[in-house]
Amino acid sequence: MEKSALYHRPDSEMAYLYTKNDFHIRLRTKHDDVQKVELLYGDPYGMKVNEKAQGSWDYQIKEMKVIATTKTHDYWQASVSMPLRRLQYAFHVYGRDGEEAFYDDRHICSYSQAAIDNLAAFRMPYFHEIDRINPPVWVKETVWYQIFPERFANGNKANDPKGTLPWDSAEPTSTNFFGGDLQGIIEHLDYLKDLGINGLYLCPIFYAHSNHKYDTIDYLAIDPAFGDKATFKKLVDEAHARGIRVMLDAVFNHLGDTSMQWQDVIQKGKESRFADWFHIRKFPVSYEKTANNELAKNITYDVFANTPHMPKLNTANPQVQDFLLEIATYWIKQFDIDAWRLDVANEIDHHFWRRFYQATHALKPDFYVLGEVWHSAQEWLSSHEFDAAMNYPFTELISECFVKKTLTASEMVSALNEQLMLYRRQTNEVMFNAMDTHDTARLLTLCQGDQRLQKQILTFMFMQIGAPCLYYGTEVGMAGGYDPGCRACMIWDTAKQNRQMLQFVRQLVHFRRNYAAVLSQGQLIWKLVDDQTGLIILQRKWKEQQITAIFNHSQQQQLLPQTKGQLLFSQGWEQTTKVLKAEGFMILK
Repeated sequence: MEKSALYHRPDSEMAYLYTKNDFHIRLRTKHDDVQKVELLYGDPYGMKVNEKAQGSWDYQIKEMKVIATTKTHDYWQASVSMPLRRLQYAFHVYGRDGEEAFYDDRHICSYSQAAIDNLAAFRMPYFHEIDRINPPVWVKETVWYQIFPERFANGNKANDPKGTLPWDSAEPTSTNFFGGDLQGIIEHLDYLKDLGINGLYLCPIFYAHSNHKYDTIDYLAIDPAFGDKATFKKLVDEAHARGIRVMLDAVFNHLGDTSMQWQDVIQKGKESRFADWFHIRKFPVSYEKTANNELAKNITYDVFANTPHMPKLNTANPQVQDFLLEIATYWIKQFDIDAWRLDVANEIDHHFWRRFYQATHALKPDFYVLGEVWHSAQEWLSSHEFDAAMNYPFTELISECFVKKTLTASEMVSALNEQLMLYRRQTNEVMFNAMDTHDTARLLTLCQGDQRLQKQILTFMFMQIGAPCLYYGTEVGMAGGYDPGCRACMIWDTAKQNRQMLQFVRQLVHFRRNYAAVLSQGQLIWKLVDDQTGLIILQRKWKEQQITAIFNHSQQQQLLPQTKGQLLFSQGWEQTTKVLKAEGFMILK
């Protein structure tokens, strides 16, 4: 047995309270190295004195089960409940080579009664409900729809900014405007409801200079080109009336350089009352322009990326913290929003996010906080900072396998499982899964226009744990490269829409909604992952429900003589010949 591969970390994603008295414990071992693991567990004060062993531990035994495998590791899990809500535990590990190991908080040694008698157990001293990671239940049943407001729909031409172009009359750029606004979204809420959407994620709507609005001027004002607060209140109320939750985009890492605060710094230098609101290295603040006006060199203050137009806020400053928390709570109190998506969340300090989480949840206990983190988000999701993260590391693996072909199916599944094991089960259930966003090329473009491949990828993503999100226009066949190409005007002309794609996406969204429990909370089982044939078969199980999905990842048709279950929908499946064509899939109940 490879004992150096044994790994457990208490009070983490490897040992956590799932529900009020359901404690999950995980152990990592080397792949295919261990045949059985027993969890030895009991009360920390449950010592007994008997004739056989003075001071022997009074424990119970529960066999652990493998819940995920990767190319290098197996992950085992057991769930336990304790009457007195306190726990100590250790592991009895059976190697395939016949060796038995005992693993506790201080030792990995040969299994023996002496090892048990000298126990230094892992402990969870008490199951504090207030410490439990407890994301909102409603997110598990949500299918999100992301809107870039300037490009979704123009419902009120009276608020069009100067120089607004006719809808979809030109290619999108970083500077042109087409008049999209809040009224346009209101007018299409019934469209979203019919599609099956019950979560609306809006890119920034606050007063800003640009068309993307990530360079905020005033967080407490709706951008005039989008409407006003009365219009936004109507949007939220109308959405709620249709069972649609609303998530706004919080850009708290930086301000726009035309904001009042930054302009005061420019005018007054270190004497400005806002001088400590930013990370300024030298006064007066300055930068040298380059050929690309969005970028610069020799910037004397910290910024987002390399743009001098977005000076970075100092969120360690209590005044800045109070200012941002006032904004975060204002839109909940006054407009009853349901969630914040946090832009560039990984560049802001943890202390502030803990205050942010407490402030928002004090107003609305089932509020959803989503952080933009493009890498492992363990540090934010292991405590009360975010409920979930934008799950780019997870969904990018799907693209690498299905689109780029840089991963085999088995490599993809291994990496997907590794991602799932980074987080508690309840966190995985509400992670934000999207195949494309305003920051990426559109999925159809990544698929090089292959609509069958896009459908296959979307279906595969909708089968995964986590809340799926559609980027506006995906359902009508919109394509587009990276920013600004991915931010084109929504296609509303039905003659230009891909109506077959729209019908398919509607079917897919309603499928996810109808089977929300099994698809968000159910066990994920990879029944077959065959790199030679290209077949991927996965199952989701929850209580009495079971959904099976079969994907043909190859370019060759596959014969499937035996398929069990009621066919819900498919692509490329020929019932008479039992053949699943290339890029085909079938969903069975």
